[in-house]
Amino acid sequence: MKSRLLLALFVLLKLVLHYALVDSGYELHRDEFMHLDQANHLAWGFRSIPPFTSWVSVLIKWLGNTEFWVRFFPGLFGALTLVVVWKTIEELKGNLYAQILGATCILASVLLRLNILYQPNSFDVLAWTSCYYFLLKYLNSERSKWLYCMAVIFGLGFLNKYNIVFQLLALFPAILLTESRKILLKPEFYLALGVGFLIILPNLLWQYNHGFPVLHHMDQLQKYHLANVNRADFLEDQLLFFIGSLPLLAASMYALFKNKTHLVFVFSFTFTLILFLYFKAKSYYSIGLYPFYIGVGAAFVADFIQKRKLFYLRPLFIGLPLLFLFPLIYFDFPVRSPEQLVTFAEKHPDWGMHRWEDGKEYPISQDFADMIGWKELAEKVEAAVPDFGNTLIICDNYGQAGAINYYSQGRLKADAFHDDYRLWFNLDKPYNHLIRVKNAGEREKELKETLPFFSKGILADSIANQYAREYKTDIFVFTDAKININERIKKELKDY
Repeated sequence: MKSRLLLALFVLLKLVLHYALVDSGYELHRDEFMHLDQANHLAWGFRSIPPFTSWVSVLIKWLGNTEFWVRFFPGLFGALTLVVVWKTIEELKGNLYAQILGATCILASVLLRLNILYQPNSFDVLAWTSCYYFLLKYLNSERSKWLYCMAVIFGLGFLNKYNIVFQLLALFPAILLTESRKILLKPEFYLALGVGFLIILPNLLWQYNHGFPVLHHMDQLQKYHLANVNRADFLEDQLLFFIGSLPLLAASMYALFKNKTHLVFVFSFTFTLILFLYFKAKSYYSIGLYPFYIGVGAAFVADFIQKRKLFYLRPLFIGLPLLFLFPLIYFDFPVRSPEQLVTFAEKHPDWGMHRWEDGKEYPISQDFADMIGWKELAEKVEAAVPDFGNTLIICDNYGQAGAINYYSQGRLKADAFHDDYRLWFNLDKPYNHLIRVKNAGEREKELKETLPFFSKGILADSIANQYAREYKTDIFVFTDAKININERIKKELKDY
């Protein structure tokens, strides 16, 4: 009874923190707007991600599409991850202190930051952790139902984010190298594989019917993002993600290595990191790898303390993750307003706190700048529309289009030559006017290229919030087209 009550308190605290650690001066993140818009275009797949997030977006839409519910679901997935770690410790016969220690380490970690944003990453971590937990349950009991549970959660994890394939690729050689290979002789192992395959099959068919756009997405990712990933930085980030839990992670390796039944997890951990390093993955791709091992380490450390009566060490292990939590919140969470961040950066100009991916310094960090200015954009675009039933709105990126669609609540429909928005143009109805939302710095070029096709074109407005990443984004209004806009857009989409 005490264990359940404490677990409920940890879950409640985690959910509350996801709201409390975001200052009211911020809006949603640019990625969140696109994921929310997917609820209006349901399919078995999208160009960059599988369909699971769009299903959650439908739930959010049914619940009112408010920011409360947008933040609730990643927080819920994070809380469920904590629950799975708690159950992992319980499976390993860990005592109440072990469960409190494991929950504290999960709570006071990078997961707190990750679970603030409505992205596939939160469920991805939950899926990784659950797969390991169900495998542990099977190895301890050899009851086939746990293999089926693992297959189902893997299937859902795959439909959420393809990243979970790395876990599967690492598990197979790990199984072959340990006594767990006897699982390969069990008929239920192959039946479970069949269950998992049936779950992911609709998405595979969608990919096939659309020419496997995920391969193009991965190619672009490799060329423009992963190619610049430094493997040394990747390893450094691994230490920082759960820095307060490093003793538990080390203890988990020792505990698992001693147990032949659980040795598979040591090899799986090793092979997963090798795969991520080989493919030069972004450092956060691996976050789902750690919660399970933190649970294992918590159970071992608590047992070690109990057997040797080293009770004075209990506060130390609890306090370590909490010690690192406060600077994590202070520097990596949007708990301070943009104005406060600017003031702080001015006092510490040498810290490089607000350096963006282009290598330049800005008033606030890029992540926080991506959470500002969207409502202003939507309101200014809506105010500029000359004819609501006869105006096509085209943006330069998915954040702009998604924000306009989110804040206009169905009054407007914005599109973009970007990602899935390229598939969502409604060109069955004629348009006579155009609103073009352009990134900063393209003012003269846009007027020169587009104005000849219309009777009139003006710069209607631009984003004035200097802290927004969309600062100086321009809103152009072109009226009374001299050409067939629909045919022109079809051609541009074809040539894109």
